[in-house]
Amino acid sequence: MLLNFPNALTCCNLICGCMATGSAFHGHFTWALALIICGAVFDFFDGMAARALKISSPIGKELDSLADVVTFGVAPSAMLFQLFGIVQYPEWLTWATPYLPYTAFLIAAFSALRLAKFNLDERQTTSFIGLPTPANALFWASLIVAELPWLASPRFNALWLFLFMLAACFLLISELPLFALKFKNYSWADNRVKYIFLCGALLLLIAALVTPLGLTALPLIILWYLGLSIAVLYLH
Repeated sequence: MLLNFPNALTCCNLICGCMATGSAFHGHFTWALALIICGAVFDFFDGMAARALKISSPIGKELDSLADVVTFGVAPSAMLFQLFGIVQYPEWLTWATPYLPYTAFLIAAFSALRLAKFNLDERQTTSFIGLPTPANALFWASLIVAELPWLASPRFNALWLFLFMLAACFLLISELPLFALKFKNYSWADNRVKYIFLCGALLLLIAALVTPLGLTALPLIILWYLGLSIAVLYLH
């Protein structure tokens, strides 16, 4: 029974991803975001459970990647697909209206590439190289829910959405080193960057509760994570 517990959590992640994809295709963006967050929670605890129970198996590793492709690749792609049908199109780009939404599934493809690289890359044991797929999924899902009126307004358009999506695809498979929230100890000297990030994220979450910032805090936290990682890279 205990041997299958981590895999059961991984399957819960997969089910959340499937439900998020279905919700996205029906235009229920808030539900899709909630289910992606639930999937991320299951994704966190399946690894924790495997380590606590000292269970490691090839099937668990493969199952985890397959679940992540759905929850953090296909589900945000489905949300972007729907968004491409809502955003404004410049007059010169109206010919692409029936076709451009399908480019949203580049996110799913590049997420799969990111996960395949992660499984084979021995450099990513204590940090990441390239944007993690959960961070990318949470960025797009929370941005769409929080800023849908702005994204669908004339101040934004399909070309900008396409370019930002390409930037996200590049970040997923880039060689950009990013810190991971993994602690070997809790000293300030060894975890300074992580504590700075957590303090900034906490301030954004507090601002979300006491100001009109709301869910916009979530994509801002992902941007804060990226910006801090880049700053650390250049300062070193």
